[in-house]
Amino acid sequence: MALPLVSSVSYIKSSNQFHCSFSLRKERLELDRLLLWSSHQKIRFSKRTFSQRIVVKMSASTLPMNLGKAKKVWIWTMCKEVMTVAVERGWNTFIFSSDNRKLSNEWSSIALMDTLFIEEKKVIDGTGNVVASVFEVSTPEELRSLNIENEQIENIVLDFLDWKSIPAENLVAALQGSEKTVFAVSNTPSEAKLFLEALEHGLGGIILKSEDVKAVLDLKEYFDKRNEESDTLSLTEATITRVQMVGMGDRVCVDLCSLMRPGEGLLVGSFARGLFLVHSECLESNYIESRPFRVNAGPVHAYVAVPGGKTCYLSELWTGREVIVVDQKGKQRTAVVGRVKIEKRPLIVVEAKLSTKEEETVYSIILQNAETVALVTPHQVNSSGRTAVPVTSLKPGDQVLIRLQGGARHTGIEIQEFIVEN
Repeated sequence: MALPLVSSVSYIKSSNQFHCSFSLRKERLELDRLLLWSSHQKIRFSKRTFSQRIVVKMSASTLPMNLGKAKKVWIWTMCKEVMTVAVERGWNTFIFSSDNRKLSNEWSSIALMDTLFIEEKKVIDGTGNVVASVFEVSTPEELRSLNIENEQIENIVLDFLDWKSIPAENLVAALQGSEKTVFAVSNTPSEAKLFLEALEHGLGGIILKSEDVKAVLDLKEYFDKRNEESDTLSLTEATITRVQMVGMGDRVCVDLCSLMRPGEGLLVGSFARGLFLVHSECLESNYIESRPFRVNAGPVHAYVAVPGGKTCYLSELWTGREVIVVDQKGKQRTAVVGRVKIEKRPLIVVEAKLSTKEEETVYSIILQNAETVALVTPHQVNSSGRTAVPVTSLKPGDQVLIRLQGGARHTGIEIQEFIVEN
């Protein structure tokens, strides 16, 4: 017998709390980034108001996402291995066809789950209560004719017979402002991602219909990456001990598909044990126009932080790969690399030690010797309000922010191993 839905709330557990969410600050910062960009490009952007959809009160396998809304994941499968993997990863709401109650009872006897059934364009629970209305949509005209607000049920399930004929953005735009929680049936994780992210808000949930274990694993990996964005990284104050020019080298400029605002940048360092927060080129300069999508990150050998708690070499970045953008307070989000430029430039080495305790560990980074390259500081610089100091102005005694982590790495993954790096 299915458990009451009220007992089935399950959150993905991170290292220190239960949550799995997209960046909670993404939407409120996006307008800031666009306005910042427009101020340099003389383009006017009109403000846009986004309605917030009310989260469905019925509990299920829930994942907090952007704007604090809970994104729900239901699984539709007949494969026992898929069920097992999903339950192990915190997704415990399963959909069955109405003639599959025997399988539902069998699974409920071996795993804690909530069972729902598709029956005559309705989704019902084990006691016969209707929890969702189902609509099949195959054309844009059918989508436009939907009037889900007339439904008495809070949850709406959309089953797209040909989802490619209806862009996810059109779907989200058509349903914007609805107080219903709308699910889309998705056959693959890539489809689910489109429905969850379209127009930055996405739908209220997805139903993953698959007999493939890998589909569940890939979807969970996708949520894990976005989970990082709700975590605040711990940044440590460090004091500059040496600044010295070291000659020419191949330095890497990382151009992102997102705009950055003052205080944001990439975590980069010569050693994985300590990554410096290198500021973006969003600040005004006397020599060149600002480029808020760019970080002049350092030479090809340097490490850069990427999702999953990993690092990679700057020379390993490519178009389409994701990196972590971090601000002065440690808030992070992922961003897609749009372009990588490697050019020979004069370099400068910067070394620092921790400001809070006595130790001999030296943290270092090599950067291009240019005014547009800056390190983020713990506090505002003088009365300018800026949160970064150009490397051309750095001197011993200045304070910057670094990210401390394990130094031993294997293919970018932190491992427990004795290591000495100089």
